[in-house]
Amino acid sequence: MVTNSNSNSQLPSDISTLNNRTAKPSSEFYSVFSEEELLGIIHALEVRREIPLKYSYKGRGAKIWDNFYLKYAIPKWYRTSNVEIDLLKQNFTFIINKFHKYQKINVIDVGAGNSYPVKQFICRLTKLGLINKYLALDISEDLLNISNLNFKKWFPKIEFLSALIDIENNCIPQSLLEKLENQTQVKTEDTATIILHLGVTMGNHQNRIKVLTNFRNSMQKNDFLVFTNEIGSNSQWDGSARGGCKYHAEQVYGWIKNTLGIKSEDCQLIRKYDSQTDSLVANMQILSNYTINFNFMAINKNLEISAGEEITIWRHHKYEIPELLQEIEKAGLELVHYSTNKYLSHAMVFCQITSK
Repeated sequence: MVTNSNSNSQLPSDISTLNNRTAKPSSEFYSVFSEEELLGIIHALEVRREIPLKYSYKGRGAKIWDNFYLKYAIPKWYRTSNVEIDLLKQNFTFIINKFHKYQKINVIDVGAGNSYPVKQFICRLTKLGLINKYLALDISEDLLNISNLNFKKWFPKIEFLSALIDIENNCIPQSLLEKLENQTQVKTEDTATIILHLGVTMGNHQNRIKVLTNFRNSMQKNDFLVFTNEIGSNSQWDGSARGGCKYHAEQVYGWIKNTLGIKSEDCQLIRKYDSQTDSLVANMQILSNYTINFNFMAINKNLEISAGEEITIWRHHKYEIPELLQEIEKAGLELVHYSTNKYLSHAMVFCQITSK
């Protein structure tokens, strides 16, 4: 397993004396995931001891994320700033200048969540008469339902489209892209598309280059990919959990241990820097030998977890700019523009299909 650097807890010295346990995932766990997703979770657990963070947005996890965002990220009187909203506002003039020759703009929001980050952005496009359609994409049907309710309340006259997608494993289907062009009075060549991937989600992916490649293969020459992420060195983490690493990771940890059937006294949450993936991670450390029995439909699998092993349930990778450029280029994209927030902690990145 990974080196435990800056860990915020220690393994009990008598760990080897604890009895074996058997965990059986709850009916809630099985109701949330498709058979394909269950197999993906089992594979990730077996091969790299991880439950990919993307799965934590499904089922009750959608409400956990929505509550986290509303409580810790939406601007309030005592917290007037939001990274996503501020960076979209800061770059609005750049976007308008880039799309000046187009009559209408489609917005595809990948990992839309509750759609709050794009509310002001869509509002400004609407006032200029530029918005055509909004397409919300997410791995979680529950989050898409929240997005739908929010968007239709804010913008009842704008057409809202939505679909399930796992961008780590799939491109945006051509059938969805065609829906953006249907039933519009504006010619296709007079319409451009902005693909948004906000929420510093890029740094949560296990395979970032694959995600960028899937975006590239979903784009036309007049499209922009816009994403946000933290920038800086991951290894300089000071050991103090903040933001998603603290509050969201805690909620995900509670949800996973309960739905997997692992007792609270048999596990603990550890946050640290993982040198193998150059990421900050939140891991669930198992304190006793465990057998997790997955038994659903055609799936019957016993997975053995030894005492002391850790399961990654939350991850985030900060980019250093040279690395960011390298990954973009590997995916067949080119950097058009990027800007940082005033604290130089986050960047908004604009990409298009490489012209080479």
